[in-house]
Amino acid sequence: QVQVVESGGGLGQPGGSLTLSCAASGSISRVFVMGWYRQAPGKQRDLVASITRGGNTNYADSVKGRFTISRDNAKNTVYLQMNSLKPEDTAVYYCYADADSTGWGTLNRYWGQGTQVTVSS
Repeated sequence: QVQVVESGGGLGQPGGSLTLSCAASGSISRVFVMGWYRQAPGKQRDLVASITRGGNTNYADSVKGRFTISRDNAKNTVYLQMNSLKPEDTAVYYCYADADSTGWGTLNRYWGQGTQVTVSS
């Protein structure tokens, strides 16, 4: 059993900051890429940011320079620091972890439950 649990969502002010965290736990041999998607009502789910075990990062153009993704490999935890928030950042944010739960080198993508981020004055 693999669990991916998110926390840190809530209400933010335009120009303000929020930090999300996400921890993978359970029967995990190794966690590889971790990251965040977001989805606003009526829109497709888009990748926000991802990070490898070695710390290589990838960001959507819409969040570059404002959001920072980081991780703690020992804790299988990924973070998303969101600065300079805009109303268009409002969405449900979904964490994911690409993990080997078998020890055989076969990866599966595991998803968090989603956390609401609302940016409004």
